[in-house]
This record gives sequence, structure tokens and C-alpha cells, in this order.
Amino acid sequence: MASRDNLRGITAMLLAVPAFSFMDAGLKMLAQHYPAMEVAALRAFASLPLVIAYVAWRGAFPTLWRVRWRWHLLRGVLGIGMLFLFTFGLRTLPMAEAYSLSFIAPILITAMSVPVLREKVDRGRWVAVFVGLAGVLVVLRPTGAGMFSLAGLAILGAAFCYASSAIVVRLVNKTDSSESLVFWLMIFVATGAGTMAAPNWTAVRLDDAWILLGVAVFGFAGQLTITEAFRHGQASVIAPFEYTALAWGIGLDWMLWKAVPDHATLLGGAIIIASGVYLIRKEKVREITLAP
Repeated sequence: MASRDNLRGITAMLLAVPAFSFMDAGLKMLAQHYPAMEVAALRAFASLPLVIAYVAWRGAFPTLWRVRWRWHLLRGVLGIGMLFLFTFGLRTLPMAEAYSLSFIAPILITAMSVPVLREKVDRGRWVAVFVGLAGVLVVLRPTGAGMFSLAGLAILGAAFCYASSAIVVRLVNKTDSSESLVFWLMIFVATGAGTMAAPNWTAVRLDDAWILLGVAVFGFAGQLTITEAFRHGQASVIAPFEYTALAWGIGLDWMLWKAVPDHATLLGGAIIIASGVYLIRKEKVREITLAP
């Protein structure tokens, strides 16, 4: 049963990654014209109508109030920090480089899942995770050039906020509905980021309406699928599959900004993806072995 849940979580993560990649491309476009905190607020405000419609369709409004409020509030704070820091870094960094730095998040999730969630991480998963990290280091170069730039530090801070939020999802998934996780995150981010962005708010241009629509749709789809991923699978198993975002980042960099990755980025990406493929095969073997 655990193996089947992990495979379900892996599938959800592999759907969430491209959705968030397209959303991030929209955030990068918006970041050229608006302050980072305003972009964070716009992302939440744009998604709220879809979230409310989804909750209504599921008939889940009564469940929204039966939640552990302190964890949802914490997740809202982490969500604001993640979106603000990631948008700030993405303003100047290519998507592939930003993703490479953000890949520290799966390592943080795996490390935190042991003391916080009491999950068991076997040797094979640790090896695969650190092989993926080695791929990230290849992308960064041995010197780590650019890692400690202001934009780079912002991306690393966003990765920490994301990893912490993922752990919170695992802590509350037994008692709180997936609808409440998505709904209250958007409410808290929209309210908090909107309040902080208000003093320096820049009027939204009509030409950017289509970008906001894309951010809303892809962000909504990504939030649903990533929430399901961490609800059904072990955090230490699901997290490494976010490495596939590097391939999406490379493709979007080329299509939208004509930025071509160098050989080190391609080599590191290949190593990262190979570690994810190994974990997929490992979970399939376990399911077959455990099947009655």
C-alpha cells in the first residue's frame, strides 16, 4: 500500500512540475514590471476565483473550518516568503539557474522528514538524492560562482520556505482536507502579500492580463497536484522528482528568452534526471515485490 501511495504521489509531482514551470515563466515576465511582493500577491489573487470554484464544486466549504489553524497560518507565511524570494531572484536569473539553486529543497525535505516526520529513508534513496545534488553542483560549477549573489540567496531562501511548507502538508494531511490546504494558502498569501505590497502598488497593465490568466490557471493546477503528491507519498520519495523542473526551465529559457544552456548545465541536468528515473524504477520494483 505504501509503495502504491508513493507511485500516486510521484505521478502527481510529475504533473505539478510543468504546471509550476509555466507559472514561473509568467512570474518572471511580471517581475520585469512589478515589485516582487506585488507579483506574489497577484499570483494569489489571480488563482482565488479558481480555488473558490473548485471548493464549491467539491462541496467542501464545510470542511474549510475544521482545520489546525496554526499550521495553515505558518504555511501562509512560508508561502508569502517563498513567492516573494523566488520572484525576486527570478527577475535577474535564468529559469534553469534559478531551478538549479532551488534543487536544494528536496535535500532539505529529505533531511527534515527523518526527525520531524519519523520517515525511514533507505540507503538507495539517499544515494539517488545525493547523486541528484551532485548534478546540481555540476550545473553550479565547482566554484559555486553566483551562488552567493543577492538573487541566488533569495532563491535559496525560497527553497527553504518551500521545503518547510511541504513538511507542514505532511503533518496535517491526516486531519485537514486537500481543499482546505489549497484554499487557506491562497487566502493567506493574497491577504498578507497584498497588504505588504499595497504601499508601493503599481497599476497592472492591460497587456499583462493574459500573463495573469496563465499564472492563475497553471498555478492552480500545480497547487492541486503538488498538494496531492505530498498527501499520498512519503516526502523523502516525492521530493527528488522536482529535479525534472530543470528540463522545463531549460526549454522555457530557450523558447521565451533565447537563452541556451551550456554543457555543464546539460550534464548536470542529465545526472539529476537520471537520479529521478532510478527512484521511479525502484518504486515500481517495490510495488511488484509487495503485490499479493
